[in-house]
Amino acid sequence: MKLLFDENLSARRARDLADLYPQSSHVTSLGLGGAGVGMIWARAAADGFAFVTKDEDFQRLRVLMGAPRLGNCATPDVIRLLRG
Repeated sequence: MKLLFDENLSARRARDLADLYPQSSHVTSLGLGGAGVGMIWARAAADGFAFVTKDEDFQRLRVLMGAPRLGNCATPDVIRLLRG
């Protein structure tokens, strides 16, 4: 599995988890900085990424598409979830 981290999470998260998710990336690394919700969601799906965000804008898409959600939490919680 590879992860795509949203702008609301540091690009360092991809490096922090590279041992478990070596092909992970950040939206800015893919030229998606400032892109809309639909464009990011579509790119993540097309490229086989699991999308990681803390942004509430993705709530509607999550409900429609059925993706899991951790909720608004601290970055260490995201790291713990993904390492677990």
